[in-house]
Amino acid sequence: MTGQPAYEFVSAAACRDPKVDNCMEVATNIPGVVALRESAVPGVVIETTPERWATFVEAVRTGEYDLSA
Repeated sequence: MTGQPAYEFVSAAACRDPKVDNCMEVATNIPGVVALRESAVPGVVIETTPERWATFVEAVRTGEYDLSA
């Protein structure tokens, strides 16, 4: 991948099960950047700031993005 930093993506433990074929992956190894991608489409990377990532994670924790509601 030309022009992109050397991200070290990780996924949640549940996604490491071979029966799961697509998960979100997160890389936080580059200072000041949080990178996201789907394991099924590894060439598409979205970058954000740690602050925006923290805001998003808090919204998920509080149910703001609960799609089952």
